[in-house]
Amino acid sequence: MQPTAIFDLDGTLVDSVPDIHAALSRLMVARGEPPFALREVVGFIGDGVPTLLQRAFAARGRTPDATAYADFMADYEASAAVHTRPFDGIPAALDDLQAGGWRLAVCTNKPVEAARILLDALGLSARFAALGGGDSFPVRKPDPAHLLATLEAAGGDPARAVMIGDHHNDIAAARGAGLPAVFCAWGYGPREAAAGAPVAERPAELPALLASLLAARIAGPTSIR
Repeated sequence: MQPTAIFDLDGTLVDSVPDIHAALSRLMVARGEPPFALREVVGFIGDGVPTLLQRAFAARGRTPDATAYADFMADYEASAAVHTRPFDGIPAALDDLQAGGWRLAVCTNKPVEAARILLDALGLSARFAALGGGDSFPVRKPDPAHLLATLEAAGGDPARAVMIGDHHNDIAAARGAGLPAVFCAWGYGPREAAAGAPVAERPAELPALLASLLAARIAGPTSIR
């Protein structure tokens, strides 16, 4: 069966902080609060929009109001790809993986409609056999069921799949699902979030690294005699 590479989105495939930062700052300014520095917003990302908003409001000594989520999403979906772009080397790495026979999927805690809007705007949607958003299933990362449901939607086999991400949720979800994981050093998560997983320093390293992990998985444990 064709192997499957399952990617996180924000911080792995795309550098989306500029547009998240802009929408979040506009949300706060509309509520009489100062905007955020870009580096602050990096620390808010990775656990879905409700948590993003909780962290942002907490940084201003507040809790999200009743319309914060809807207001943020309406603004963000309208401006998700103003400054957001794939990380350097990602399109070429995806090309190489597909040429090598890999099926591709996205598993993200971003709401699925926002993720789809972004991938469409960047011309990436057609590359992926499935998109599992943070609201696509009853659970989201780090719950491994989110990853496994996305893999199933892509028509993939857990025995021939690898997760690629930049956040501790990606590594935890992969390990919970029994899948190997690769940590992306170019993303938003601290390097210690790799928690022992192999680290790709650049997207160009992904095809060879994924092939190595898949070969080791297929070979299974070996014994030394």
